[in-house]
Amino acid sequence: MAPRRHRTTARDRSRRVLSQNFLADPAAVARMVRAARPGPDDLLLEVGAGRGQLTRPLAARCGRLIAYEVDPAVLAELGEVCAALPHVRVRPADFLAADPPDEPFAVVGNIPWSLTAAVVRWCLAAPGLRSATLLTQLDYARKRSGDHGRWSRLTVLTWPEHHWRLAERVPRAAFRPVPVVDGGILRVDRRPTPLLPPGVLPAYRRMVELGFGGVGGSLAASLRTAHPARRVDGALRAARLAPDTPVGLVWPEQWLVLFRLLHAADPAQRSASSRR
Repeated sequence: MAPRRHRTTARDRSRRVLSQNFLADPAAVARMVRAARPGPDDLLLEVGAGRGQLTRPLAARCGRLIAYEVDPAVLAELGEVCAALPHVRVRPADFLAADPPDEPFAVVGNIPWSLTAAVVRWCLAAPGLRSATLLTQLDYARKRSGDHGRWSRLTVLTWPEHHWRLAERVPRAAFRPVPVVDGGILRVDRRPTPLLPPGVLPAYRRMVELGFGGVGGSLAASLRTAHPARRVDGALRAARLAPDTPVGLVWPEQWLVLFRLLHAADPAQRSASSRR
């Protein structure tokens, strides 16, 4: 006799469409709040508030909180949780379509994993963002924070203005429904002062894009297409990099050394960059 198949309900389908995995473990909730470090004067934007598992403990520690949730099936419960929290506003709206506040703010959320890249882009583009504490798939958080021992293009591109780190790991058993992979709490902080002057950031990004573009088959060969070979070789030695080092193994700090040396060594290019 063939085993009986579980019948997929409308609610099951909705959860899959919305990529919902709710936090059900109080210890995991506490980890998120600890990683977010909300202060009494902070404005928080919560992404995917769900039934309010994170909303209540976050609200107890921050000045104001705006909770975004698009699922009508949980909005009533979220509203009940927030009814006793006068400094919390529930917005039944798409967070990604929202305009960033005009004042400094932080983003926190057990975000829909299928929208991770879009949420991260929104956060990086928001001028007033001070930090983002996002519960993502563990592999995504490890990739962006260099925890695999490799560094992604996005992390390196934004490193002068943003610091990325894996704050905590969250086991898959902490979620309902249980996903197939563990979660990771990714913390992104905007630096109070960029590691490079704002005027040279476009030139830095062009160098990183060139390096990750693979022109010539290696980082050294790629850089030599835009800079004299002797200068490139000297910059690589100063950054403690072998010429054949794979681009993903180059630390963000080494990219900064390469840029400072190559940019400073080429007055014509530096002048062109300053005019852009």
